[in-house]
Amino acid sequence: DKETGVELKAVCVTKPEIEISDYKGIKAPKEVKEITDEDIEKQIEIIRKKNARIVSVDDRAAQMDDEVVIDFEGFFGDEAFEGGKGEDHPLRLGSGQFIPGFEDQIVGHNIGDEFDVNVTFPEDYQMSDYAGKEATFKCKLKSISYEELPEINDDLVKDATEFDTVAEYKDDIKTKLEEAAASQADSAFENAVMTALIEKVDAPIPNCMYEQRIDALMRSFEQQLAQQGMDIKLYFQYTGMDMDSFRETYRDRAVSEVKLRLALEKIADLENIEISEEELNNGLGEIAAANNIDVETVKQFIPLDEYTTDLRVQKAVELVKENAVIDNTVAEEKAE
Repeated sequence: DKETGVELKAVCVTKPEIEISDYKGIKAPKEVKEITDEDIEKQIEIIRKKNARIVSVDDRAAQMDDEVVIDFEGFFGDEAFEGGKGEDHPLRLGSGQFIPGFEDQIVGHNIGDEFDVNVTFPEDYQMSDYAGKEATFKCKLKSISYEELPEINDDLVKDATEFDTVAEYKDDIKTKLEEAAASQADSAFENAVMTALIEKVDAPIPNCMYEQRIDALMRSFEQQLAQQGMDIKLYFQYTGMDMDSFRETYRDRAVSEVKLRLALEKIADLENIEISEEELNNGLGEIAAANNIDVETVKQFIPLDEYTTDLRVQKAVELVKENAVIDNTVAEEKAE
C-alpha cells in the first residue's frame, strides 16, 4: 500500500572480471610440412583424372574402380523399405558410396546380370530405424566402364594448364603447396597459442554465457541446414539426436570461445588497444564491398560499439601471436 510500499530484490548476472597474465611469450609448436615429390605427383594425378577418357566395357565382369550403372531395390525380409530404390544409378566400385559390403558384391557380375546383395546396416547408421538391420537389395547391372588416364606430358600440360612444359607445371605446384603448407602452419600455431591462452583463464564464469554462445552456434547451424533445404527436426531424425544431446555437442566449443573472448578483451584493456576512425571505416568498407552495399547502410545494421570491440579483440590476437615463442618441444612434453 501507499504507506508501507513494497520491497523488491533483483538478481542479475554481470559480466565477469577476469585476471590474465603471462600472455606474452606463450610457447607453442610450429612445424611447416616439407613438400615431397609424392605430394606433387598427387596434384599431377588430379589433372590426369580431369582429362580422363571413359571407356565402356562389354567383354568382362565388373572390377573394383569400375564405373557401373545399376537398378536396385532394398528389402527387409519381403517388404521394400523407403529410400532403398534406385534406377540407372551410377556407382564407382570402391568409393564407399553404399553401405559396407554392397559394392564388393557387384564385383564379378556382367552386364545384364540380376542378383541379390545381402548386407547389414551399420549400428551407427544415420537413420536409426535401419541401424543394425539385415537387408537384401535386388540388383541389375546395366553398364560397366572405367577411366583411362592420359599420360602426363608437355602436350597435356599445354592443353589443360597455362604452362608449356611438365617441369614448369611441377614448379608451380611445388610453390603453391609450399605456400599452403606455410599458411596451415601459421594457422595451427595461432590455434595452439590461443588454446594455451584459454588455459590461463581461471575465473568463475556464469553458465548463462556458455548457454548464450551455444544458442548462437545452433542458430548458425540451423541457417546452414536451411540453405540445404533441411530443418533441425529432420536433422534429428537422421542422427537420432534430440535437442538436449545436440546442445551438448557444442558445449566444449562454447566454453573455449567464451573464455578466449574474455581473455582477449581483457588483454585489449591491459594494452590500451584502441581503434582509430580510419581503421573502423576501413573495416566497415570491407563489409560494405563484400555485400555490395554502402558504408552508411552497414552502420544501420551493425552495432558500432560491438564491432569496435571485435576489432580490438583481433588486435589482441595479433599481439599475443606476435609475442608467442615457437617451441616444438611443447607438444612432446604434453604427450608425455
